Amino acid sequence: MILYRPVGTAELDFIKAHGYQCFPPRLPEQPIFYPVLNRKYASEIAGIWNVKYNEDHKGYVTQFEVEDVYLSQFEIHIVGRSYHQELWIPAEELTEFNRHIIGNIEVIEEFSNTNE
Repeated sequence: MILYRPVGTAELDFIKAHGYQCFPPRLPEQPIFYPVLNRKYASEIAGIWNVKYNEDHKGYVTQFEVEDVYLSQFEIHIVGRSYHQELWIPAEELTEFNRHIIGNIEVIEEFSNTNE
């Protein structure tokens, strides 16, 4: 399955440093990792939330593929509009999730607002 993940600069730096192969561990206050199921939703998060709330006012959309069989254990959650679809991966499962990524994580969109 193709998934998307809106990220900020710090998360992107981790991804780059690890050869575009994995996402960073979650912070203690972040109990889930939530990749999203469509680019439109990922772009909204990166272009609005990341740009507004990240220190450098930048946001990125990543695209990656994960093995379907592995993902079948996770429910799709709709968290707003019908296209606001996420998978909720428990933070303690992220290392295993990363092992099931096929190929590289790609940056497919960038957003910034340096006027903030």
